[in-house]
Amino acid sequence: MMETNGKLNGVAEMKEKKLFTPGPLGVSLSTKQAMLRDLGSRDTEFIHMVKYIREQLVQLAGVSLDDYTCVPIQGSGSFAVEAVLTTSIPCNNGKLLLLENGAYGKRMGQIADVLGVDYKVVSFPETSQVSMETVQKLLQEDNSWTNVAIVHCETSSGVINPVEEVGKLVKEYVPDAFYIVDAMSSFGAIPLNLDTIHADFMVSSANKCLEGVPGFSYAIAKKTSLQKCKGWSRSLCLDLVAQWEGLEKTGQFRFTPPTHAMLAFNQALMELDKEGGITGRSKRYQENRRVLQEGMKAMGFKELLDDSHKGYIITSYYYPDQEKFDFKEFYTKLQSKGQVIYPGKVTKANCFRIGNIGHLFPDDMRHLLTCIREVCYEMGITLPLEK
Repeated sequence: MMETNGKLNGVAEMKEKKLFTPGPLGVSLSTKQAMLRDLGSRDTEFIHMVKYIREQLVQLAGVSLDDYTCVPIQGSGSFAVEAVLTTSIPCNNGKLLLLENGAYGKRMGQIADVLGVDYKVVSFPETSQVSMETVQKLLQEDNSWTNVAIVHCETSSGVINPVEEVGKLVKEYVPDAFYIVDAMSSFGAIPLNLDTIHADFMVSSANKCLEGVPGFSYAIAKKTSLQKCKGWSRSLCLDLVAQWEGLEKTGQFRFTPPTHAMLAFNQALMELDKEGGITGRSKRYQENRRVLQEGMKAMGFKELLDDSHKGYIITSYYYPDQEKFDFKEFYTKLQSKGQVIYPGKVTKANCFRIGNIGHLFPDDMRHLLTCIREVCYEMGITLPLEK
């Protein structure tokens, strides 16, 4: 690569930015460096690596390789969500119950709408968990559901939904229904056991809490449930059964695989193990959250969620009730300091979001807090904010 006057190929070198977002997330330098070589899709090394990654993901889900399998899908997390929905909803008399309390649950509704399947969206307040009483009543009144879906961590707000309790109700009242858990932003940060939560399908992405790079997502599926879905998919590329059968038969993807993203993810899994697995990573993210929470509270910022919520993935904060506060200016000034936060995604409040996940550490949270103080000073906002 040519270097001229501090530039690479004529493009000025950019400083690394810290991403305090729900995704894409920052990753380690060694994870990025793992992509600096090429592998063919039929390369024996690559085939062995894909097998290893699939097995590791099943084990991280706390379940047996005899009973569960992992099916990677090219594309972002939403690709895997759509793959599960298009594959697992029966063509005849399929009926999806979607429990949502935020933007990502609503997205599943959009997918169901495009697929043209029979579905019902039951909405809950954005700042509340899915109600167990409501779910129980729904399932008691109608046991014809073939699929029930829920988001574990709704990152539009930070709410963590009670997926285990919902799973128990699903299997009690509609035992033949497939229970689908979108654990996009929680898997790898919050310990999950798919047997315990009664999930038939769980979905996540490489570039979330396992700290790989964007490029593929995956479904971890109960084999007996997946096998029942053969021939149901409304999509060629997103047919989860066909993808699984191809991987089992040849070890290869049906279509061009994300080789570099897989190389990075392989490295990311090794780094997860060195950190102490999901338990160790969870401790780091919880400490990130503690540092952020204490620092923002000291400055007078108010959280969207009340103290009954114990999630540590992402935190939503109300805009300060001050005339001088302008989010676009606030965001831009922080970005110029290398700190990238995220706009809010709830519909009933003006908020911004700060993530605690990805390759972030407590010192990064402390530096972000320092930058927030500096930006508030530059904007003429007096701290601490008035209650």
